Amino acid sequence: MRLFRSLLKDLSGATAVEYGLLAAVLSVTLVAALGNYYDVMNNMFFGLSNTYINAASR
Repeated sequence: MRLFRSLLKDLSGATAVEYGLLAAVLSVTLVAALGNYYDVMNNMFFGLSNTYINAASR
């Protein structure tokens, strides 16, 4: 019974779980943001490429 009570009072694992959840939320947010950034940059460079190709063919 003492072991069970001491495990309930021990809060050191809770901090590790909180840091793990924080890291998971941040990583999901970064993946979503970078995915959107990739699409925007890809469209921009694709447009520039088409502009240069059209200008060179004239």
